[in-house]
Amino acid sequence: MPGEPATTTYERSCEGSPADSNHGRAIRDVLDRVGDKWSLLVVATLRKQRLRFTELQRHIPGISQRMLTLTLRQLERDGLITRTVHAEVPPRVEYELTALGGTLIELAMSLADWAIQNHPRIEDSRAAYDHAHSN
Repeated sequence: MPGEPATTTYERSCEGSPADSNHGRAIRDVLDRVGDKWSLLVVATLRKQRLRFTELQRHIPGISQRMLTLTLRQLERDGLITRTVHAEVPPRVEYELTALGGTLIELAMSLADWAIQNHPRIEDSRAAYDHAHSN
């Protein structure tokens, strides 16, 4: 209808039309990756430069070596980062965003800003909910 905003691909996928049946799966698949605990932090950390494993780990407080390794493998598998091994002794391995990974930066930073701005309100809401439901 004139004057109404156009529906998005996401909205059409929620309507369950056969032509959009794979969109829901695509959305879940991608959100499983970028919505995990560490992936967006890794992507955001690589936004300005390529980094070695230990540098990445130092920039992401709380991530274990194992979780960083798993996260990097999945991001590389999904084509969001590249892993470059330099033939040196000892070998030097660097990680950087691909062009596709770079398209996540604006979204990741917006979500991070939103989280920082709204975290106190979310904590207050959780505390109020927990207090009201503690009996």
